[in-house]
Amino acid sequence: MSTELVASIGDMRDRISEVRRSGAIVGLVPTMGALHAGHARLIEQARAECQRVAVSIFVNPLQFDREDDFRRYPRTLQADRELCDRVGVDFVFAPSVEEMYPMPAECTVEVGRLADHLCGRFRPGHFRGVAMVVMKLFGIVRPEVAYFGDKDAQQLAIIRRLVADLNVPVRIVGVSTVREPDGLALSSRNRQLGQAGRQSATALFRALQEADRQIAGGDTDPEHVKRRAAAEIPGDDRSLKLEYLEIVDPDDMQPVGRIAGPVRVAGALWVGSTRLIDNVLSRPPT
Repeated sequence: MSTELVASIGDMRDRISEVRRSGAIVGLVPTMGALHAGHARLIEQARAECQRVAVSIFVNPLQFDREDDFRRYPRTLQADRELCDRVGVDFVFAPSVEEMYPMPAECTVEVGRLADHLCGRFRPGHFRGVAMVVMKLFGIVRPEVAYFGDKDAQQLAIIRRLVADLNVPVRIVGVSTVREPDGLALSSRNRQLGQAGRQSATALFRALQEADRQIAGGDTDPEHVKRRAAAEIPGDDRSLKLEYLEIVDPDDMQPVGRIAGPVRVAGALWVGSTRLIDNVLSRPPT
C-alpha cells in the first residue's frame, strides 16, 4: 500500500482513529522535510517497532529565529513522499502553516533551563517553538512512540523532559546519528553547502572527535578539552565560525565543571551562511 498524504488536522485524526480501532501501535517521526538517510533510519526503526508509521513534514515557523533562515529551509515534498513510500510509511502529515496555526498562539510551552545553553543560548525562542509544535503533533497523531535523532541532542533532552513533566503518554526513542563516510552528520541543511563548504564542514566532527579522544584518555578538565578540540577548526578558513563547543551533562544539558562520567560534547559551526550542529556522547576511562 502506498503512502497516504494527509494535509488537514481533521483528516489526520480520522485516519488515526481508524487505525486505532484495529488495535495497531502508531509510531510518529516528526520532521521538517528535506528527508535524507538519517530520517530513513528513524522511519526504519519506527517501522520495525510499530504497526503503523506516520511522518510529519512541517517547516515550523515558530522555531526559526531568523526569517531568512525560514525562507531558505529546503522544501522537497515530492521527493519526501517518494522516500516515505520506499521505506513503508503509512501516512505523511503535511499541513500548511495556516492549518497548524490558524491564529496567533496565546498558550505556549516554556522549556526552562534545558534551553539555557548550546543552541538555546544563540537561538532565543527556538525550543519554545519546538515544544509547541511537538505537543500539537502529539495531540493530532496521538502516537504511542515518537522517534527523534541523537544529532539534535538538546532537542531530544527537552522533548524527553516535556513528556515527563506533562504526563504525555508517548515513549520517546532516540536514534543514533547517521554520518557520511568522512564523518559529517547528515542534515537537511547540508544541501545548502557548496562544494568548498561541504569539504570545510567536516571540521566540526574532527573537533568533536578530538574532544572524545581527550576525555577517553583521562582528561577531566572541560576547558582544556574544549581548547584542544576547538584547535581542530582551521583558523585560516574565513568561511568557518565556531559558534559554540560545550561539554554538558547528557540529561539536563548543563555545563559540567569536571568530567567524571558520561558527557555530551556538542558544537555549532557556521559554514558560510549555513549553520550546522553535531555532538558525541563521550565517556571517561573506567
